[in-house]
Amino acid sequence: MLECAGVRLVEGRGVEGDRYANGIGYYSHRPHEDRQVTLIEIETLEALARDHRIDLAPAETRRNLVTRGVPLNHLVGRRFRVGEALLYGGRLNVPCRYLERLIDKPVMEPLINRSGLNCQVLVGAWVRPGDAMEAG
Repeated sequence: MLECAGVRLVEGRGVEGDRYANGIGYYSHRPHEDRQVTLIEIETLEALARDHRIDLAPAETRRNLVTRGVPLNHLVGRRFRVGEALLYGGRLNVPCRYLERLIDKPVMEPLINRSGLNCQVLVGAWVRPGDAMEAG
């Protein structure tokens, strides 16, 4: 996982060059159209550190985009923009033991209902840190 100065979201596929867009991710054998891009709130990571003393870096979440100031749970079933890209918030992400094993941190239970948002890319575009999010 790498922090990038920008990523290109591709309609119907996800993040250009991402393991899931290329069909080689851990869960690629179970594709789902709303799992093209995953988002997580930085506030979740701050709460993990504050409430559970678990330091989880954004890259360790294995999510594609990290947000601030946007309650992602409210975007389920809604279209919204990230910069020029148009996404559809399909469903909440579910934490898993696979992530715990990869990072060797007890994050599954604290991430229940806060593990991020799985999205479908409706209109692709470049997305960069600081791009605004708004209802689409």
